[in-house]
Amino acid sequence: MSNNRVETLESTVAELESTVEGLTDELIEAKERIRVLEAELDADTPTRVPERRNEETGTTADTGDETPEAEPDDVAEAAADAETETESTDDEAEDSGSDDIIVA
Repeated sequence: MSNNRVETLESTVAELESTVEGLTDELIEAKERIRVLEAELDADTPTRVPERRNEETGTTADTGDETPEAEPDDVAEAAADAETETESTDDEAEDSGSDDIIVA
């Protein structure tokens, strides 16, 4: 019985060794494919450099893509709309008659 157990262990070790070799080969191939893809990606796309802030004013450099500043009337109108929505939500919660706590 001891002889049979040794043979079983030896065959198991041989299977595990071949599995490890196969996985190692696959890992090496995968790393090589990744390197090739990364090289192609680096060649195809230019690098993006973040905009540098102007240290004196704290603003970004003028690129022509700046978001226009909202007019004061637009800001006041948006604030009034938001306040109206909040009030209607509060009224609906009070009308429901439940004691549940609603977290917005």
